[in-house]
Amino acid sequence: MKKTLSIADPTIAQVLERFLDDQAKRLKPQTLSQYQSIIELLQHSLNGYAYQYLDKDESMLLDRLEKEQRLEFCQVFGPEKILPNIDEFLGYFMVRKVMAGKDLLRAAGTVTKKLARWLAEHGYAEAEEVEDAMERGAEAARDLPKAEDLAERLWRFVDDQEPTPVLEEIDDYFSITRVELGKIWLSPLTRKGEIGPFVVPRSISDRCVVGWNVSLRVGRTARGWRILEVGNVYPL
Repeated sequence: MKKTLSIADPTIAQVLERFLDDQAKRLKPQTLSQYQSIIELLQHSLNGYAYQYLDKDESMLLDRLEKEQRLEFCQVFGPEKILPNIDEFLGYFMVRKVMAGKDLLRAAGTVTKKLARWLAEHGYAEAEEVEDAMERGAEAARDLPKAEDLAERLWRFVDDQEPTPVLEEIDDYFSITRVELGKIWLSPLTRKGEIGPFVVPRSISDRCVVGWNVSLRVGRTARGWRILEVGNVYPL
């Protein structure tokens, strides 16, 4: 017999509120405020993007409750949906959708690790999921601020360049494939092959990591490839 889906007990929103209540007992007000900001952003991410990974019946439930009661994802589903969506939150939402400084980006990873451990302690998550989420949280705390620093340096570098006639342009997501002193090579998402070298200051090449992705508009000139416009740097 097919099981009828209904609102979870507890919901994600309720569990995250309990998490913050527990943290309030041990954290200083300033740190607690940072935790609250990250959890609010996590809920925005879940409400905005986690629906993509629902099955047909879950999607129908969410659609119905959105229309009938104006409920959002975190008010419908349970805590088992949190950790499977952490990659989306850290790797996309915090980079693309949030105007965050380095401290907030670092905190996103730290709070994610703490949340994953807390979910396990309270029986809301499986050990393997928790281990993966804590690893991602550690990577985010380390790499998101570095990626933001690289993006800022790329923006300044591009802004300072003199205009040059361009023979060909590519607007795409690029993977950093090679790094040498003052030079980088990139592979675009939508076409095969590596392009470069791109001559950049050492302060940029020293911060580039093979495997990181960058949204860019680049151009081929008579003197070689150059970066024309910079979007975001995605380290995860």
